[in-house]
Amino acid sequence: MPLPTFDIADYPAQLAAKLAGFEQNFAEFGVSGTAVHASEPHHYRMRAEFGIWHDGDSLDYTMSDPDDPKQKIRLATFPPAAEAICALMPRLREQLIPSDALRRRLFQVNFLATLSGELMVTLIYHRPLDDAWESAARALAAELGIQLIGRSRGQKIVIDRDWLLEEFELNGRHLKYQQVEGSFTQPNAGVNRQMLAWACQQAAGFGGNLVELYCGNGNFTMALAPLFERVLATEVSKTSVHAAQYNMAANGIDNIALARMSAEEFSAALTGREQFQRLKDIDLDAFRHATLFVDPPRAGLDDATVELARNFDRILYISCNQETLRNNVAALNDTHRITASAVFDQFPYTHHLECGVVLQRR
Repeated sequence: MPLPTFDIADYPAQLAAKLAGFEQNFAEFGVSGTAVHASEPHHYRMRAEFGIWHDGDSLDYTMSDPDDPKQKIRLATFPPAAEAICALMPRLREQLIPSDALRRRLFQVNFLATLSGELMVTLIYHRPLDDAWESAARALAAELGIQLIGRSRGQKIVIDRDWLLEEFELNGRHLKYQQVEGSFTQPNAGVNRQMLAWACQQAAGFGGNLVELYCGNGNFTMALAPLFERVLATEVSKTSVHAAQYNMAANGIDNIALARMSAEEFSAALTGREQFQRLKDIDLDAFRHATLFVDPPRAGLDDATVELARNFDRILYISCNQETLRNNVAALNDTHRITASAVFDQFPYTHHLECGVVLQRR
C-alpha cells in the first residue's frame, strides 16, 4: 500500500481553507487580517521516524497507514522530509542490510536534520547492544558523515555526541541552537524561522522585561532577548534547560535568567503563594508587569497560568492547538483583546495549524 500523495498545486487552496477556518473560529474576538506564513510544499520536515520491516536478509522503512494504524506501508523515500534525510535514507539502508551487527532486531530508525547541514540517526533495537554493534556503528557513522545513537531497553550508546548544532540567520543575527536527541525541536525549520521573525516583529518596541514560560531549548528566547532589558525564562525539562544554557553561551546572550520550574510553580511564585530556592537570586518584582510570552503544550494554559496572565499588559501567545488557544483567549477576553494574529503552517496537507496572537490589556 502506498503513502497518500498530495498535489503541490493544491497547497495554496488548502492553506487558504485553514486560514478561513482560523478566522471564523476567532471571529467573535475581532480577528481579521491574519498574517499567513506558508511552508515549503515538500521537504519541510526536519524530523522523521520510521519502523523497520525485515524480509529475509533485506529490510525496508515503514510508516503506519493513517486510516489503519496496524497496516504498515513500505517506502523508499518520504517527500515531506528534508532533502538531506531523503538522500540519506537509501544510503543508510544499503549499509544496514549486509551488516548483521547493525540489522539484527532493529525495529525503528529516527532521523534529525538541521538547516546548517548536520544529520543524526537513532537506531532502536529489541536486543542489547554489544561491542560488535558499537564497532560497526562507528564505521557506519564515519562512512555516512552523521551523528549516530543506538538505543535498546535501558541502554543508550552515543557515537561522538547526542546533539546537533542548528545555525541560521534571523534579522541580521546568526543564531545557534543545540538540539538534543529525543528532546523537542520545531519540526518545520523554515516555518520556525518565520515564527521567530513574526514574534520579534510584534515585540519590537515593547521594551521593558520579558517573562517566558515553556521556553524549551530557548528557541524563542534567543531570538527575543535582545529586544528586552531582562528576560526570565522557565522550563521544566532538565535536558531542555541544559540546552538553553548552552544556547545562551553560544549566542553571547547575558540578559536571560533561566529557572527550571513548571508554569504552575512560577505562577505560585509570582503571586506570592509559594517561595522557591531556584528563584532566590531573581528580583520577581521586576517581572510583575513585564511582557509575557508563552508557547505551551497542546493542552494550553492551565487555569492558574491564565489567572497569572491577567496581570500582564501584553501577552505574546504561540499555540500548536487553536482550540485550547481559543479557550484561553475566551477566558482572558474580559481583560485583554487581540491586536494581531498569524498562522504558521508547520504541517502542510493536515488539519494542524500553528497560530499566534498578541493580547493587549483593555
